[in-house]
Amino acid sequence: MAIAPDDARQGTSHLYRAMRDFVHSTDDTLPGRFEITKEGIVLDMVSPSKPHELTVLRVRKRLEKVMPEALVAHTGEPDVEDEPEGVMRRPDVMVISEAEMEGDGSFDPHSLVAAVEIVSRSNPDNDWVSKVRDYPLIGIPVYAIFDPRTGTGAVLTDTHPTPEGPRYATRKDFVYGEDVTIGDWTISTENLPRYETGTGEQR
Repeated sequence: MAIAPDDARQGTSHLYRAMRDFVHSTDDTLPGRFEITKEGIVLDMVSPSKPHELTVLRVRKRLEKVMPEALVAHTGEPDVEDEPEGVMRRPDVMVISEAEMEGDGSFDPHSLVAAVEIVSRSNPDNDWVSKVRDYPLIGIPVYAIFDPRTGTGAVLTDTHPTPEGPRYATRKDFVYGEDVTIGDWTISTENLPRYETGTGEQR
């Protein structure tokens, strides 16, 4: 039996809503953090370590020192959601206007100025591969990655169309200790913690 495009989209939407309902039903009941990607549900079983959370804190504070007052470097809930694309993510840091945070529901990804992720020890491909694909697809213009495993990172920008969908055209790599520009703002990467081999504790 042939499936018309509208029927296919409707089926995809039903599947996405079922996954979203499952993720919401597990809030505070199961360990780990769930997100919905183009490939399905992703679970990070390991709780964020001190180096991960300290990096989030320092990046957030450094961004908020240089950004206009109307913008915030938000951490935490709610999720960033694009139902038509079937993607629901929660970046470690979201650069967004304070006005866009009013009201209920998930954040529209097109309202984000930038997303920042601190690479997880347990699932680095989620940050370096899956989100590099998902974030331009849902309209996030700037994606910055900090990797405490290696003391390096990258900023991806300039979304452009490709046969596989929108992708970032420009990647600027950096090493901890250098200044890094995220959107219109430059911050230091000095004194960002690293993961220690085999322990996950701060160096």
